[in-house]
Amino acid sequence: MAEQMASLPSGIEICYETFGDPGAPPLLLVMGLGGPLNWWSVDLCKLLADQGFFVIRYDNRDVGRSSRITPLRRATRQTAVTTWLGVRRHVDYGLGDLAADAFGLLDHLGAEEAHVFGVSMGGMIAQTMAIARPARVRSLVSMMSTTGRRSVGWQDPRLLPMLLGSRPRTREEYVERTHRIAQLLGSPGYPYDPAETSAQARATWDRGHDAAGVLRQMLAVTTQPDRTPALRELDTPTCVIHGLADRMVHNSGGRATAAAIRGAELMLVPRMGHDIPPALYDTFVDAVARTAARTDGVSSARVRA
Repeated sequence: MAEQMASLPSGIEICYETFGDPGAPPLLLVMGLGGPLNWWSVDLCKLLADQGFFVIRYDNRDVGRSSRITPLRRATRQTAVTTWLGVRRHVDYGLGDLAADAFGLLDHLGAEEAHVFGVSMGGMIAQTMAIARPARVRSLVSMMSTTGRRSVGWQDPRLLPMLLGSRPRTREEYVERTHRIAQLLGSPGYPYDPAETSAQARATWDRGHDAAGVLRQMLAVTTQPDRTPALRELDTPTCVIHGLADRMVHNSGGRATAAAIRGAELMLVPRMGHDIPPALYDTFVDAVARTAARTDGVSSARVRA
């Protein structure tokens, strides 16, 4: 289905796209920092739809074609919080607001509940959704993410020059930077395709790349709370996936997430970094379907493990 817009009661506009039968169990895909909906590949979405899901991918606020936070919103809604470095900052929103956007999109689609698959920051949002409204999250897959506890899921310090470097001003600068990031963060066991990476980067730029929006999302990540105590209260079927070669979010973050959630399955993938390699699509699809099938009332004929 072509991209559509959902107008939320908060005033936020969310751009989304769906795959599969609208009558099938909804599966919400939540992308990470700075990632628009096209970072979920069409091939992966179709594989998930073939498993009997109604697949929903979307742009978080401040990326792609969803709403940007305006100066008016900043003036009226900023909140003072403390970052991981102990610095007091005013932030425009937190992970709870991004989770509320996701629930607003589900409301727009008439979905009372959904299976949720989040990667990186998207995993943090997915966890926040399950904590805030557990009855609406039927199952949870959290990939290459963490709990918000500062002592786990750290970044390789060698990434700091890239993360703090100058922002691209043109389409081709953005493409070049995307290749540098792919080389630093990609899976050593599953090399990325340069042509595919260039095409995705150009599509991302054309859909509306905004460096200031990415920074606002980054502040939401660096000011997130430690969700560990709340995760211990969950009774949601959960699978945690993490690459053992992840330099952006150390696999201790995935281990801690799985340890906190009762009955969670932990999948540690050798030679996988901080990306979604096509060679592992079947592995991810099986994990999503298997986790969904643990939910009461899910038919194994509808969602095949």
